[in-house]
Amino acid sequence: MSIKNTFISHLTELRIRLMRVFGVLLLGFVPCAFYARELYTLLAQPLLENLPQGGQMIATEVATPFFIPMKVAMMAAFLITLPHTLYQIWAFVAPGLYSNERRLVFPLVFVSSALFFCGMAFSFFGALPLVFEFITHFAPQGVAVMTDISKYLDFVLTMFVAFGISFEAPVFVVVLVKVGIVSVEKLKEMRSYVLVGAFVISAVITPPDIVSQFMLAVPLYLLFELGVLAAGFLSKSTLISSHQQPASNDKME
Repeated sequence: MSIKNTFISHLTELRIRLMRVFGVLLLGFVPCAFYARELYTLLAQPLLENLPQGGQMIATEVATPFFIPMKVAMMAAFLITLPHTLYQIWAFVAPGLYSNERRLVFPLVFVSSALFFCGMAFSFFGALPLVFEFITHFAPQGVAVMTDISKYLDFVLTMFVAFGISFEAPVFVVVLVKVGIVSVEKLKEMRSYVLVGAFVISAVITPPDIVSQFMLAVPLYLLFELGVLAAGFLSKSTLISSHQQPASNDKME
C-alpha cells in the first residue's frame, strides 16, 4: 500500500472515530438537557451552602439563565460518554502498537476514566467546599457575595479539568515507562523536582488561594508516587513473563 493510500485510510478511520464520538455525545446530551436546571443546581451546591445569609447567585446577561444550564448538560453528557470517547481514541492508535502494548488498551481506558472521575469527585466534594468556605469567610464586612452563574461555571470547570487531568498522573507515569521514555529509577531520582513541580503546576492552574493549591499539589505528588509503584510492578511482571515465554512483537495488519 502506498504512502498516499495509507494516509487517506488513516484520515478515513479518524473521521469514522470522530463521528462515533460526537454521535454518542449527542445521544447523551438529549436526556441531560431535560434536567439542565437540576444539574446546575446540583453543581452549585458547594457555593450555595457556603454563602452568607442573604447571599445568592446572579445572572448578568439576558441569555445566561438558558445557556449556562445547557453547558452543564453538555458537560454531564461528556462525562457520561467519556469511556466511549477514550475507547475510540485508543482504538484509533491500537493498530500501530505491538501486541503486548495492545493488551494495555482496555485497562488504560478503564483506569483513565476512573481516575478522571475520581479527580472531579475530589474537587467537587473536597476542594470546592473548602475553597468557597475560605473565600466567603474572608469577604470584607458589608460586601454582598453574589457570584455570576457563568463565572461560577468557568471556575468549576477549571477546577474539574485541573483535578481530573492531575489524577491521570499514574497513567502518564506508567505509559512513559512502558514506551521507554524514562525508567523507574530515573523517576525515583526526580522525586524532589516533581514535588516542586506539583506546587508550581497547582499555583498556575488553580485560583490564587492556598487551599486549592495545596489540595491539588499534594494529591498530584502522591499520585505520581502511585504511578512509580505501578510502573515498577508492571516492569517486574513483564520481565518475569519474558523469561517464561518469548514475547510477541507482531503488529496488527
